[in-house]
Amino acid sequence: MKIYNAENQILGRMCTFIAKDLLKSEDVVVVNSEKAVLSGNPRWKKEHYQAKVKRGDPFKGPFFPRYPDDIFRRTVRGMLPWHQAKGRNAFKKLKVFIGMPEEYKNGQTEKIKGADASRLKTTYTTLSDLSVSIGAKKRW
Repeated sequence: MKIYNAENQILGRMCTFIAKDLLKSEDVVVVNSEKAVLSGNPRWKKEHYQAKVKRGDPFKGPFFPRYPDDIFRRTVRGMLPWHQAKGRNAFKKLKVFIGMPEEYKNGQTEKIKGADASRLKTTYTTLSDLSVSIGAKKRW
């Protein structure tokens, strides 16, 4: 089982590594998902995700998540072959948490070197800020 810490990690780059691990049939746990980073103009990102949330019918869908852990899971799902059995089975091995749960505090967490956001020269926003701006009630 691999435990990844999403704090100050770029969302898309981190999700590609996680998707590859899931396809190798490894169990993956992600903690601190609300601290993952989306690079780019925060205003544009907010408008882009709001359009995804408001798309479709409120009763029939399509539905798009508003909370950070669900947005993280949805991003990983988009990188898996969802319409095949191996993609759906791999997705079941993913657990994403807001914050650090008690059961994983003593575990060794990993950070992905290629996804570090400290070298970003552009503006960015965190998943926490994005989810509050698209209508999530802050529960973390």
